[in-house]
Amino acid sequence: MGSDSNAFNTPITPFNSTCERKKSASLTLASACSVFVLSVVCGSGDARAVESSVNTLMEEVQVTARKRAEAEQLQQVPVAATAYSGDQLEALQTRDLQSLSFKMPNVQLEDIGTVKNTANFTVRGLGVNSSIPSIDPTVGVFVDGMYMGVNAGVVTDMFDLEGIEVLRGPQGLLFGRNVTGGAVVIKTARPSEEFSSKFKLSTTDNLDTVAAATVNGAISERVNGRITAYYNDDQGWFENVYTGDDQAGASDTWFVRPSLSIALSESAELLVRMEHGRMDAAGVVAQNRGALAANFPAYPLFGVDVSDWDNGEGSFEIAQNEPGYQNDEWSQMITEFNQDVAFGDGTITNILAWREYAAIGLGDIDSLPITAFHAHTSIDQSQLSNELRYAGRFGAAAVTTGLYWFSQDLAYFENRQLPLNGLDITGGGLQEHEALGVFAQADIDLNEAWVLTLGGRYSTEEKSAKVATINPVVTASTLCDLEGCAFYDFDDSARWNAFTPKVGLQWNLSDTAQIYSYWTKGFRSGGYNMRNTGLLHEPGPTDQEEQTSFEIGGKAEWLDGRLRTNVALFHNTIDDMQREENLTDPVFSVVQYIRNTADATIQGAEFELMAVASENLLFTANVGYVDGAYDSVRGDISGDGMVDEQDLALDIPRLAPWTYGVGVVHDLQMGSLGMLTSRLNFNHRDAAPYTDNNVGMLSEADMLDVSLGFVPDSGNYRLALFGKNMLNEVTEGNNTQLPSTLGGPGASFTPLNKGRVWGLELTYEL
Repeated sequence: MGSDSNAFNTPITPFNSTCERKKSASLTLASACSVFVLSVVCGSGDARAVESSVNTLMEEVQVTARKRAEAEQLQQVPVAATAYSGDQLEALQTRDLQSLSFKMPNVQLEDIGTVKNTANFTVRGLGVNSSIPSIDPTVGVFVDGMYMGVNAGVVTDMFDLEGIEVLRGPQGLLFGRNVTGGAVVIKTARPSEEFSSKFKLSTTDNLDTVAAATVNGAISERVNGRITAYYNDDQGWFENVYTGDDQAGASDTWFVRPSLSIALSESAELLVRMEHGRMDAAGVVAQNRGALAANFPAYPLFGVDVSDWDNGEGSFEIAQNEPGYQNDEWSQMITEFNQDVAFGDGTITNILAWREYAAIGLGDIDSLPITAFHAHTSIDQSQLSNELRYAGRFGAAAVTTGLYWFSQDLAYFENRQLPLNGLDITGGGLQEHEALGVFAQADIDLNEAWVLTLGGRYSTEEKSAKVATINPVVTASTLCDLEGCAFYDFDDSARWNAFTPKVGLQWNLSDTAQIYSYWTKGFRSGGYNMRNTGLLHEPGPTDQEEQTSFEIGGKAEWLDGRLRTNVALFHNTIDDMQREENLTDPVFSVVQYIRNTADATIQGAEFELMAVASENLLFTANVGYVDGAYDSVRGDISGDGMVDEQDLALDIPRLAPWTYGVGVVHDLQMGSLGMLTSRLNFNHRDAAPYTDNNVGMLSEADMLDVSLGFVPDSGNYRLALFGKNMLNEVTEGNNTQLPSTLGGPGASFTPLNKGRVWGLELTYEL
């Protein structure tokens, strides 16, 4: 079935011409530069003090990693973590989670690219390669205490946040299942009594424009309110040499986030946070890096000249005949109730959260200027969760304990158009999911210097799945569409249980230095494959994945707080590693099997440093190293039909051995005019295999980001010129192999991330 006449397709608004786009971008940047110059010269009349970026970045961040009644300083918590306050995120020109992907050791926070806004996060070599919503992640994402049940719709904007914490290593005791790699904790800004407002406007050389605003203040004596609105019009960055469109990958995104804080009494408070948003975007932007893709025999028949097309690594050019589309919509509400109690001078917290997410899209998976493998997908997800916990202190022991419940309904369907094979097939499935957990942790002061941590969590969960295999023998489009299937060839349910203990010891050498160590376990629940293709494997269930981890680390401040260093050494063993194997197939183009493939050991080290050289000069550095290897294998990971030493010798996917970076921030006081801040960051990540058979690779990358910002002496606005990926490095969301019939040897589906971007940003506060 062709892309021009498809029942699932929706029209895409035509983009501007190349000349109009470049002219508009030039005018926008020129206008913004003029505003910048005038602002530096004229200043502002408001009398607000200017705080230097150096001071902002060195401020101690408050974190909730241990779920205490009160937030704690990051340097006092015995957890390997990188955290940023809302002000620090702004100082670093952080738009979304991807912007932080290269700035932390052993961390990758990236979009898989197959379906936009789908997280493929990896921490310490533990990650997943999947856009299948039924596959549980290894890195959990939590927004205001709500666990995000699927990895779709996760790559979120960073505007108007209280802060973000990236916790490295298993967090199974307090955060539960599916956080064997770590947890990303996002906290939106809460309402407060004092009136404030903030407005942000930014644009780039490719007209990726953001307009956002927030207003906060008292509504009544007991009620405070906050409303945040965000709009992003990204007019595309990539060039499609087949269509002549240099605005490929455009998107239009908005959300509204109202919130309330209600003082129920002197000791009780209710927080209500809501959000509704939508994204309308073009489909996946991807290359086919096959040896024959640039000279595919069928190209002349479609009137395309690709003689100058460089489709290999190092190029951003694509040649797709189907721009595709993706429409996402989500709504959520999170209520947090806090009651101070005399018992242990503690706090009872209850977080009730609901979220619905729906997405439908069309993607050009063959990434060629012909219709060889196009796919429609739809996701409908609804989740409801509740966490009731208590945190308090009894003598020498700080105690956190609680109950957690999570329920989720999930529907996923996929239509594959494979006209070269004469196939138009649809399948998918339904899943009901419920999880329960009970947890307790005690941090016991043995004396003034030593703290013993003891804790555990018992978790149980059940999944029920109905799957319609994507197979022409079993199903056909007449039996399934993107709304559901009349015939399911698989119906099953399973339950998994796990106990995840933790024993830790913290030695406080002084008020500014500590050494800590801990031993803990974590697990990922088993599950089902809702994108089951072919007849060789059933959709599941897989066994749960279990992890045992030992870590020793240290945190210290030196030279009266002018130098801050954090270090961690870790050793993880993973049993029944749960993986998605991406394999080529002559009939279905790509098949994906979910299996327990191996046992493995992953170990490594991390180091972070911040140093104030003077009151206006700050240096940062980070280094991460990960080494991993299979201890045993349970199947044919290499895909050669045998289970042997070749499988055992393969590298673990998404494990980049070395990550490192350096940065410098400089503040220049310009007399009574204001302050000029310069920032430069360089970060490196090694190449790593994407697929389990090590055929698909993620490129090595050197990322250079720069910015120049001006704040007038009044401090009520900030103007910044910024550049991202200044070395124009090509990086990929994934690298999935296709059969040689779709591009020759090395044929691939390779979604791309943006290259070099210049932009200007104005932030105004009242």
